[in-house]
Amino acid sequence: MRYAVFTLSLRGYGIARLLEGNLAAAVDVFVPAKDDIATDNACIKPYDSLRDVVKRAFRGYDALIFIMAAGIAVRMVAPLLQSKLTDPAVIALDERAGHVLSLLSGHVGGANALTRRIADILGAEPVITTATDVNAKLAPDALAAELKLRPYPREHIKNINKGLLENEKISYFIDAGLRRASFYHDGLKKRGIVSEIKIPGETLPENILCVWITDREIPIHGNILVLQPRKLVAGIGCRRGTSEKELYGALAAACRQIRCEPAEVNLLASTILKEHEAGLLSLANQLGTGIRFFSQAELQLKIAEYSLEESDFVKQQIGAGNVCEAAALCCVKAGQIALQKTKFMKVTVALIWEK
Repeated sequence: MRYAVFTLSLRGYGIARLLEGNLAAAVDVFVPAKDDIATDNACIKPYDSLRDVVKRAFRGYDALIFIMAAGIAVRMVAPLLQSKLTDPAVIALDERAGHVLSLLSGHVGGANALTRRIADILGAEPVITTATDVNAKLAPDALAAELKLRPYPREHIKNINKGLLENEKISYFIDAGLRRASFYHDGLKKRGIVSEIKIPGETLPENILCVWITDREIPIHGNILVLQPRKLVAGIGCRRGTSEKELYGALAAACRQIRCEPAEVNLLASTILKEHEAGLLSLANQLGTGIRFFSQAELQLKIAEYSLEESDFVKQQIGAGNVCEAAALCCVKAGQIALQKTKFMKVTVALIWEK
């Protein structure tokens, strides 16, 4: 996860550094250049124009945290908004850290959960206005965020949540053909939700509100919400001649850091310079996944789009300063960094969730 924290003052900067040291994520702190704050720490990034730096950061971070008036935050992000399913979480808090306000992407983007976490760190009051949260109801789109699922179609979310708020029964079904059907069944059970594992068949009556967890196309009407498993992509960089065994060991170690298994990876990605690397090709074959290779120009576009950190040495060697994160992000329309590029002996791995 990558979070961007924006400040307007030295008081705000102090709060930002507190968050940077306590949030379990990579945090960059954006500060006004005029304040002449020491930038010996790589996470401190001076800016001249708040509007310009927010525009550049909007795509590349999972959450934007504004330590300033909520109105300023709203004006900064308003022209950039696209979809509640892909926009980053947007949070605002005052300079005295009295209140933390979840502004946008409360469920799918995780703003509500992050708001509570920030409030806990600062001893502040979380302000969450989402109707289902206020009424202590676990909404399917919030559940989707927790289980790395994508709600579809978006417009059906409100139908299910409306029924939930009116205490109507919501039926949960899990596709028996889904690779991780038992995982989702157990995940729902832990959250107090009873579900049935079955093969999708005939169209259900339109007066039934239901949620299907499946990766296939099924007949749907306005009262059916589908939760689709999100794609997990592993971007990999390696030294020439690295064996399949070494690559698998690095991938397994990377997956453990986000509490998953290599079998859950849907796709591998790397630079086109590795397209004949025997170890990588064997790894893709072993996992039963595809592997995609990208040119330096394609990698560079993603580096710019997501404001990715570059290695000068790697850039001199292959022409792009970031391989694993950039390659993985090339595979999805919009991505969320689950694990930043991490070095394992001769292998570097990054893990990206499709949004």
